[in-house]
Amino acid sequence: GNEPWVTSRNNHVGRQYWEFDKNGGTLEERCHVENIRQHFYENRFHVKHSSDLLLRLQFEKERQIDIKNLGKVNIESEEEISEEAVKTTLRRALRFYSTLQAEDGHWPADYGGPLFLLPGLVISLYIMGVVNTVLS
Repeated sequence: GNEPWVTSRNNHVGRQYWEFDKNGGTLEERCHVENIRQHFYENRFHVKHSSDLLLRLQFEKERQIDIKNLGKVNIESEEEISEEAVKTTLRRALRFYSTLQAEDGHWPADYGGPLFLLPGLVISLYIMGVVNTVLS
């Protein structure tokens, strides 16, 4: 943060940057980080974004939440869609996005993928009071 190339006119308010400490964390955490980096390197031509796996790893550790085990609903046909399946899926989606939200309320994560605008859309619709009108 105190390097000559990292300067600010407003004391870095509203800006984030990360510094990598190759000796930080436990040996197990460093191995996990190295696996994440290797996976990104091997797939960088197929998946351009990082999926913020380092951020997600950090948030999982801070919040003691296993993002990968949020529970899934497997549906074979549309006739099998029950109210409980919809509730479970919505809870899973909300829990997933809440794991990407920082303590101060912003989302520092990368929304790479086809639904990257969805959280902003849903929040905007909620604020305008038209969620049910638009999404039903």
